Amino acid sequence: MRSLKILPAIMVLSAMPIAATAQQPTTLSEVVDKIVAQEQAEMQLLRQYSPLVETYIQNVRPDKQLGTVPDGDKYFLGRAELGKGVELEPLEHDSGMKHKVFGSWASFFSTEFVPRGFLQMIYLDMNGFDRQHYKIEYIRREFLGEVRCLVFDVDPLPKTGKGRFVGRIWVEDQDFHIVRFNGAYGGSSLTSHYFNFDSWRMNSGKNLWLPAFIYSEQGSVRDAKTRSLGFKAFRAQTRLWGYDLGNVREEQELNKVLVEAQTPVNDQSEAANDYSPFQAERSWDRQAEDNVTERLERQGLIAPRGEVDKVLETVVNNLEVTNNLDVQPEVRCRVLMTSTLESFTMGHTIVVSRGLIDVLPDEASLASILAHELGHVVLGHRMDAQFAFFNRVRFDERETFRHFDFARTPQEELAAKQKGIELLSNSPYKEQSGTAQLFLEALKNRSKEIPNLISPHLGDRVSTSWTIVAAVFSAQPSNGDAKPAANVIAALPLGGRIKVDPWNDQLRMLKSKPVGTVSESEKVPFEVTPFVLYLTRQGEHSSTEAANAVAAKSDPEPKP
Repeated sequence: MRSLKILPAIMVLSAMPIAATAQQPTTLSEVVDKIVAQEQAEMQLLRQYSPLVETYIQNVRPDKQLGTVPDGDKYFLGRAELGKGVELEPLEHDSGMKHKVFGSWASFFSTEFVPRGFLQMIYLDMNGFDRQHYKIEYIRREFLGEVRCLVFDVDPLPKTGKGRFVGRIWVEDQDFHIVRFNGAYGGSSLTSHYFNFDSWRMNSGKNLWLPAFIYSEQGSVRDAKTRSLGFKAFRAQTRLWGYDLGNVREEQELNKVLVEAQTPVNDQSEAANDYSPFQAERSWDRQAEDNVTERLERQGLIAPRGEVDKVLETVVNNLEVTNNLDVQPEVRCRVLMTSTLESFTMGHTIVVSRGLIDVLPDEASLASILAHELGHVVLGHRMDAQFAFFNRVRFDERETFRHFDFARTPQEELAAKQKGIELLSNSPYKEQSGTAQLFLEALKNRSKEIPNLISPHLGDRVSTSWTIVAAVFSAQPSNGDAKPAANVIAALPLGGRIKVDPWNDQLRMLKSKPVGTVSESEKVPFEVTPFVLYLTRQGEHSSTEAANAVAAKSDPEPKP
């Protein structure tokens, strides 16, 4: 018998202690030479990879109360071919970004964005970063998470050409990899423009720092020059992941040491019984689910199983227990890696996008989404069982979104909505449906400004869930004196919940300090915000051990 589980609210975040490792740098000149050599090696290393790349852009407009709010968006998802430079193969339908134009510019007059331009921001300088083209000035030391860095200002020397980087770099002080650079490529004109950007790399092993996140921003809603050129101010996030698709798990499984007992244990509980037709059909449907899930995971579109799946399954378990459900086969949850806000079911597998989990304010809001999808499962809404034939999932990657479509018919959606209302009404989340309603109202109100963010790749929009929560909320006794808490947040900005490992696609919940009072101008839901990563080293000592080691040793500056 399943028991009700109480999650540590997925909103509760805690800080990690700061730590570092110490290494004596040599002279400043030698340090700069090492940085240059390491960056050149980085460019060669990246040529062997083909990660997935997602760029999401939000135009912004002024708002009297909130300062700025989203005002239209664009979206791109593709596979990078870094061995060919900054080549990109789109995986999704065209959404207003040009795929076949090279460069890192956007025309002010046509307001067209070039996806390869955003990808180019993983490189400090594609034409060569060296002392013959740059002045590199040491500034100070600084921690980025647990990684101690040397900070330098970088400026191109005169007459070295356009497109050279102007800005600041952060260099980890053990092997001298550039782990962050903030600035722009110089040499913009009236017809093309290089954007300001902040590019981050994450450590995935010894001497392996991979480009993972890029924040871009250009223009200001208060800038008359921007408006006179007909160019809308914007913010953008670019994410990269899937550098080692499928390889890590396969190597781990092949390298496992299997010990066989002299008398092997053989569980005969299932083998002793033939499958009935009902059991055979369930098994066939499960095989279809597994085939599709494995295919999407190998492509980097679904994350490997991990802690976030367990959070989702705990909420589903709570819904099942309080509604006296015993669903067989058991309901599983997986996470779609994209930023788009969507959820869907594949038989008994519920899939929720990373972007949707990111913006949900609390567990009750998550429950409202999962209740609707669980409604499909309970009502027996099946997926296409033809996917149980493995050849049906063998096709070119570019055809993924044409082959897989898990959207439901209007009749199925209506039935699942009614079942979702019933499940949520009998759940422990019914008393907390107020915050869920605020979230879904905010989503409804913002839908016209973020059409690409709410356009699903594989399933349905989450708009149906709004009617579920509205129905549950309206059934609750009203309290005219009750007012929302002063610090209530209807929806979080993008990236507010989950951190992605770009190497193996593992997801984990973010851990950060409580932010205290949030002003009205900071409460813009579904907003693109900058990345500030807590960098760590893979395979290092624990944070406490490293911190103690640093505290016990002095840290002189590099000699000029």
